[in-house]
Amino acid sequence: MSSAPAEVPASQPLLQTPLHALHLELGARMVPFAGYAMPVQYPAGLMAEHRHTRNAAGLFDVSHMGQLRLVGPDAAAAFESMMPVDVIGLGVGKQRYGLLLSDAGTILDDLMFVNRGDDLFVIVNGACKAADIAHIQARIGTRCTVQPLPEQALLALQGPQAVTALSRLVPGVERLVFMTGARFSWQGHDLFLTRSGYTGEDGFEISVHASQAEALARALLAQPEVQPIGLGARNSLRLEAGLCLYGNDIDTTTTPVEAALGWAMQKVRRTGGARAGGFPGANRILGQLDGTAILTRRRVGLIAQERVPVREHTELQDLSGRRVGEVTSGLLGPTCDQPVAMGYVETALAVTGTRLQALVRGKPVPMVVADLPFVPTRYYRGPAA
Repeated sequence: MSSAPAEVPASQPLLQTPLHALHLELGARMVPFAGYAMPVQYPAGLMAEHRHTRNAAGLFDVSHMGQLRLVGPDAAAAFESMMPVDVIGLGVGKQRYGLLLSDAGTILDDLMFVNRGDDLFVIVNGACKAADIAHIQARIGTRCTVQPLPEQALLALQGPQAVTALSRLVPGVERLVFMTGARFSWQGHDLFLTRSGYTGEDGFEISVHASQAEALARALLAQPEVQPIGLGARNSLRLEAGLCLYGNDIDTTTTPVEAALGWAMQKVRRTGGARAGGFPGANRILGQLDGTAILTRRRVGLIAQERVPVREHTELQDLSGRRVGEVTSGLLGPTCDQPVAMGYVETALAVTGTRLQALVRGKPVPMVVADLPFVPTRYYRGPAA
């Protein structure tokens, strides 16, 4: 999920998350991101932070994200009318990935939502949150209550030892499995946790009142497994996991099918399903899914065949030098130890093993279309049978 860095006018001061003072105390290098001052890295550096998250547990401040509740008996049906996913059928305590769509069927934002029984709890990207909340209010505000939660901070604890560290402070979290959530308490304070994240690792996202965020973060950082992690490693972790960054890999020019996100559209919303269509751009999107509408490009994984990082906006060519697409995210993957990227290419070339080239500073760099993710995900889906 996450959101691309947003340009902030010089006259507009950056916002601060509830953990701002802690970031400075820990020696973080702060940068503008989605209108906030955010830590891009700590003294250990991006590579060390990335590897620590893969091997132990990393704590991320993601309080720039938007949190809101949708309340009322028609909330699920109303929210479903805005997205190509199954909201009505989502069980209590279950979480799902969603896509807000424009009337043209392109992606306004990606998000996560949980059925908490008495409401739908929604998390949207930081750079998009004001527009998202206004859009949701305008579209379905007469059908349910749309309640922003600006008083809530958001922490993410990610990595194979995240459950060990968090369960010391919040007993019972170990019973959650991937894409589920529940209410907990810590020192008498309410928390809402989901077992999910943006790294490809097991982990949790923790909604906590802003007044308690720093104390909870300090308690987590006191655990031997946990270190603070910045936006730089968050980006490299999500790219290795093949996860989209809004503003780079998906935006208002891309449809879910072009973005290879058809997996997020349940059968009940597809052609022939019990609640097929009924969302913005349905004819275009369902046509792209079933082949009755033209699909000219598709998001793919790419691996460079030389040790040259291939960054966003780099032109992709076929072997004859004809432009066939563009890179949207790219870097040297710290875990897979090779230059990896994602981008869009002509549909006929979006086949694993297809050889292309990227034009880096005027030089063609050999690329191969590769399966995603680049690093296997390790989500916790329950005890092995």
